[in-house]
Amino acid sequence: MLDLDLTADELISALLRLASFETVCILDSCGARHLGSHLLIAGIDPVETIEISNENADETLRIIEEHLSGELASVFTLSYDFGSKLLGIVSQKKASETSVEPDVFIARFDVMIIHDYDTGKTILTGNPGKFDSIRRKIEENISNFKFEISNEPPILTSNFSKSQYLAAIETIKESIRCGDTYQTNLTQRLTADLPGGLTPEIIFARLRRDNPAPFSAYIKRLDSTVVSSSPERFIKIGENPTGRESAGRTITTSPIKGTRPRGKNRAEDLALKAALLSSQKDRAENTMIVDLLRNDLGRICEYGSVHVEKLCDLEEHPTLFHLVSTVSGDLRPDATISDILKAVFPCGSITGAPKISTMRIIDEIEPVNRGLSMGAIGYYIPGNGAKVQCPTSNVQSPKMAGHSSGHWIFDPILDLSVAIRTMVIRDGVATFNVGGGIVIDSDPESEYQETLTKASALLAAIGVSPGQYHLR
Repeated sequence: MLDLDLTADELISALLRLASFETVCILDSCGARHLGSHLLIAGIDPVETIEISNENADETLRIIEEHLSGELASVFTLSYDFGSKLLGIVSQKKASETSVEPDVFIARFDVMIIHDYDTGKTILTGNPGKFDSIRRKIEENISNFKFEISNEPPILTSNFSKSQYLAAIETIKESIRCGDTYQTNLTQRLTADLPGGLTPEIIFARLRRDNPAPFSAYIKRLDSTVVSSSPERFIKIGENPTGRESAGRTITTSPIKGTRPRGKNRAEDLALKAALLSSQKDRAENTMIVDLLRNDLGRICEYGSVHVEKLCDLEEHPTLFHLVSTVSGDLRPDATISDILKAVFPCGSITGAPKISTMRIIDEIEPVNRGLSMGAIGYYIPGNGAKVQCPTSNVQSPKMAGHSSGHWIFDPILDLSVAIRTMVIRDGVATFNVGGGIVIDSDPESEYQETLTKASALLAAIGVSPGQYHLR
């Protein structure tokens, strides 16, 4: 371990400058201290990066299992469409309507940079043979990161017109009446051609400043960049944030269902909070997904260990109020990463319930595949004291030398967020999905407006203000 005399802001400024010529991955809780999130975790100079797109889900799981274990740390993305493959759902979409998003992206690191917002400390952990070079890179690139550029708001397009979205809600309601689903998460995809000079780094810096979210992310991939401002944990395996005693590994999930915008003043905030807390519809939505996730966790947890720790707690975010629940369980000793993903992915909060039949309805109604949106973003860090092997050379597929050179200092952890409020930027074009859970008493107009409310932080980060939502 090596201590660095850096604040979180200094570290972020250096990492975003390095991102112009390095592979950089950042997972940042932004000091939000939500569900135990209090770290900024970053990696540069990965020893290996891979992207997988494979119709054979079992083969992809094998590769994931291989790479999210052992002595290297990882940052990764999982597409929603990979979840469809896991569950045997064959998409009915034409090839021209499918996404170029890889099923899986993984960057593996032998050194991670960690900032703890609780203590204010920044450290390097992992392979000490690389500490000096990484420290120099960071210190040489600290600056006041410039993100106040003047840009014309980009023109937005959606894969739904408003009338089409409202009609899709009515179609879902008919499916509910037929008993095929009782809640369906319907999304629309927004696309924006970004003006010159508006980089993914600027967008991430704006979001971090104006909409600090507990599961924010910046991930530079092989031909695209992910920028996320997600407020929602998918699953965490490791220490038990609920405080409940556990004999082994604990898994927790914290679904969000129920949303209201923030008000313009304290009085409006109080009224909107009261409306959300008293809404039978929103509480029913949340409870449906809690039941689904209890069932999902029950497939991989010890019998009788699955508990609802919190139900419909109200949480405040800079632009939104949400209802959040937390469900936890004790993993079976033999449960592997493959077992866990098969049981829980994708998260029920962004599918609806029952999961498989509802995902088929989503595939029929939504015009294009979701890609990373509604998938997952996460990191893996090996166990406390796990030896870090030093690669013989800095290449994409390294061979490991026979001697250990360092240790990770944390307990083993696997932590994933739901890829909501998440954009993928590829060739100067940003895409992201926004949506909500449709139930039998949903008001179509309100549901449509909720999607725009959820989009507001991302749109502001690319220069689109309220009232400029000229979708076409």
